[in-house]
Order: sequence, then structure tokens, then C-alpha cells
Amino acid sequence: MNNLFVKSICKIAIPFGLSTALLLSGCATQNIQTYQNVKPTLDMHEFFSGQIDGYGMFQGRSGEVKKRFYVDIDATHEGDDVIVLNEKFNWADGTKSQRIWRLTEQADGRWTGTAGDVIGQAKGEVAGNAFHWQYVLDLPVDDKTYKVNFDDWMYLISDDVMLNRAVMSKFGVELGSVTLSMQRRDN
Repeated sequence: MNNLFVKSICKIAIPFGLSTALLLSGCATQNIQTYQNVKPTLDMHEFFSGQIDGYGMFQGRSGEVKKRFYVDIDATHEGDDVIVLNEKFNWADGTKSQRIWRLTEQADGRWTGTAGDVIGQAKGEVAGNAFHWQYVLDLPVDDKTYKVNFDDWMYLISDDVMLNRAVMSKFGVELGSVTLSMQRRDN
């Protein structure tokens, strides 16, 4: 498909909720296989092991920083296939929250993940230095909870540093994005 045509369709389709598989498949801009030969190679078990410091922010659609946070991640393993990420968030406004992920490596090398506020399972794949996964999160805002789609990309920059960018959307409309820098502590 012509790239200009696809961008035009995306501008029309997404705001009006026309989310057919044909239209939205053309709106995707990345393919995990693009990173297949990029180094350093991400080994999920190796990077997510021990203590990790994370610094991040949530930006609205316009790019304005709405929230900032620090996350202390304790990454442990259960057997050969399961990684447990105990994430303790400290938000700039003084609030605290926690999420515990259970990431399970599948026989085909893909990954699934569960957490208390994730609807169903997260599904992801690693290629080269990148990890891409998608999931639906129950996101509390004031007195309500919203089901929000996350399109989450992580990139290993060095053995101890990973950058993460997740785009949040609802009904195909982008709500904002989360940017996170993670650094392994000396373990």
C-alpha cells in the first residue's frame, strides 16, 4: 500500500473508530522482525534478574508530561520459564502503587504475561534487542477504572540499560504514552 494513502486512512479511521483488521494493520509502523539482527541481543531471563531502577513519565496526546514516577523492580525467576517482576511505583505526587507481573516463556519463544490489573493475558515476542507486547490494562483514574490498550516496545541499549515506550489507546484513539528508562543495579 502507498504509505501516504495508509497515513490518510489512519487519520480518518482511528478517530471514527473504524477498526477493521485491514485498516489498522496498515496503520502499524513497526514489525518486531526489523530488530532481528540488532545487538545487543535481549535475553529476557538475563536482563530481568535482580534489582532494576526505572524512571519514567506519562505524556498526554499533546506531549505534555502529566505524571512522573520511579519504579523499583525486583525481578526473580520461578523455574526455567517464568519471570516475576515485582514493580513498586513511587509517583511524583507522593502516591504509591504496585504491580506484579508473571512473564512466561512459551515453547515457540513468544511470551505471555499476567498481572492483577491486566485483562486476560499480555502477549509478546522478542527479536534481536527488542521486546514487543500488547495487553489491556484496568487503569484507575479518579473514581473510575478504564480498560486501556497498551502497545508496548522495549529496546535493550546495553547489557544493563533498557528503554521502554508504551502507547495507550481506547477505541483506536491514542490517549498518551509512557516512557521508561530501566537500569539494572549491580547484582
